[in-house]
Amino acid sequence: MLSANRRDVVASQKGMPPPSTTGGRPIWRAVAVPSEHGGWGLTLEPVLLGLLLAFSWSGMAVGVAAFLAFLVRTPLKIALGDLRRHRSLKRTKVATRFAVGELVAIVGLGLAVLLTAGGEWLWPVAVAAPLIGIELWFDVRSRSRRLVPELCGAVGIASVAAAIVVVGNGDARLAIAAWMILAARSLAAVPFVRTQIVRLRRGTAPLLTTDGFQAVGALLAAGAVAIEVSTVFGGIAVALLAAAHVVWLRRPVPPAKVLGLRQMVIGFSVVGATAIGVLTIG
Repeated sequence: MLSANRRDVVASQKGMPPPSTTGGRPIWRAVAVPSEHGGWGLTLEPVLLGLLLAFSWSGMAVGVAAFLAFLVRTPLKIALGDLRRHRSLKRTKVATRFAVGELVAIVGLGLAVLLTAGGEWLWPVAVAAPLIGIELWFDVRSRSRRLVPELCGAVGIASVAAAIVVVGNGDARLAIAAWMILAARSLAAVPFVRTQIVRLRRGTAPLLTTDGFQAVGALLAAGAVAIEVSTVFGGIAVALLAAAHVVWLRRPVPPAKVLGLRQMVIGFSVVGATAIGVLTIG
């Protein structure tokens, strides 16, 4: 069976218009709505944590821009991918329109925050930019499902928590620690979920590398606590998460939906634990 992209190419070569849907979905939804369910939570978690730690309307604008940055990945990688392959399909034009509109909105929000709150909040964005660039490089080459781009994207988007804390006049140490807590959660969760999916499909998977990522996540969380002690509850939550992952890797794998919902609950629990610690201890 031909994939949706292949069908578009074949139709174009035969002089026929490409189908109006991609994979059974309306073409606008296929090019504008991200298909990776975990990305929604990984984007909202740093926005929520940053606003809980240092709320400001400028921080809210940064959060909206971050959400748009998550959305724009889908049309942008389609538009750039088609451009790289020297093809112009119906979906290419739709994707380009969405990408341009969302990028303009992101730039507009960024300028508004610069005018109202200054530019100090840009340093986390600058530090994370290479990670986002690596993710986009893989995206354009249709390799976004690999471990490296998924980790780069997750750790990069976690920088939004730091940016929101800084723009809300929060302490720089708190901003760094908040970023590290969420990065630690991602370093533990992303390899775990990938391994569980492999186990679902094949019945077994190597566990040693994933176990190693759990240790790295716990150590990074400990580093966050060393920088800002008020994030201790978040650090404990990540350590417990890593330990739970090691145990779950050796038990039957739940259905994919259960796996995804569990990770979403865990992610927001880490956010809640971190915020409670900072607001009570700090």
